[in-house]
Amino acid sequence: MKKIFTLLLLVLICGSIYAGDVGRKGTTGAEELLIPVGARGIATGGAFLATLTGLESIYYNPAGLDLTPRTEAMFSYMTYIADINVSYFAISTSLGDLGSIALSFKTLDFGDIPVTTVDFPDGTGQTYSPGFLTSTLTYSKVLTDRISVGTNLKLISESIQNASAIGFGLDMGVQYRFNEYLSMAASIKNIGTNMQFTGQDLQTSTIVTGSNLNGSAGNYEVVTEPFQIPSYFEMSLSYTHSFNEQNTITLASTYTANNAYEDIAHFGLEYGFMNYFFVRGGYNFATQNSSESIYGFTAGAGVQYETEGGIGITFDYAFRDIKDFPTSNHIFTVKLSL
Repeated sequence: MKKIFTLLLLVLICGSIYAGDVGRKGTTGAEELLIPVGARGIATGGAFLATLTGLESIYYNPAGLDLTPRTEAMFSYMTYIADINVSYFAISTSLGDLGSIALSFKTLDFGDIPVTTVDFPDGTGQTYSPGFLTSTLTYSKVLTDRISVGTNLKLISESIQNASAIGFGLDMGVQYRFNEYLSMAASIKNIGTNMQFTGQDLQTSTIVTGSNLNGSAGNYEVVTEPFQIPSYFEMSLSYTHSFNEQNTITLASTYTANNAYEDIAHFGLEYGFMNYFFVRGGYNFATQNSSESIYGFTAGAGVQYETEGGIGITFDYAFRDIKDFPTSNHIFTVKLSL
């Protein structure tokens, strides 16, 4: 098990060698992969890589899925930026000694956008809405009482009217628990294929150069530039302290080494009362070029309750401040478990 853990850490750390290249800003696509999900993870500033378990952990670190081997269903809704809304649905189940699996879907709602053309710059009267969908298959396994691992296989689909692009991505994560109080984690995200838009809307016709003006037009398709998906590497450390049986606090920090953005430091905390009511907070800031992260202060709260029939019900809310937009993010999450 020590060899497996060491190998996983080496793979994850090697991925960080290519991180932190600010000069590559604007060269990647599929930015929806960077939109977090789950009110608990967002409220704690994305710092809880070593602490999140179950369905909440899929986006941040899939190694946490098998730590709560139950059947769970989760729905999350976020009011994002520029009138864009993000919906997320996930379901998981335990396979016993084989581990746990999950399937999740994240979609973006852009609303109705007016269709404009060269001849009708003010709009044709028609509308369209881009379709952005990320489907993820997750597998997680607890290897020992201290080590768990997980991986995400992603199918990324983007479509704008009759043009579309498809790509594939891979996440890998590991959690290590020193004891019941101190944990660490590492993950590498979005290692995958390039994406390229193709489709009918990129086809056009024109008079072939040098041909007879009365001749037929030639048809061709514009070849778009391929783009990479935004990969990054993360390391995290968390500490949980129990004041007594009723009051617990968890502190965590995470460092994100981005492939095409500034590196980000995340800090988060969570206070729990009787494992029933939770208050959370977090903060993000960029660590390069004296830049500021677009996302700053985060906060939230949540309640969880288990019925006499063994059905767990969780409701979480999160708020995230955005510096350069007039509106902030509001996230609502509901989770059921058996």
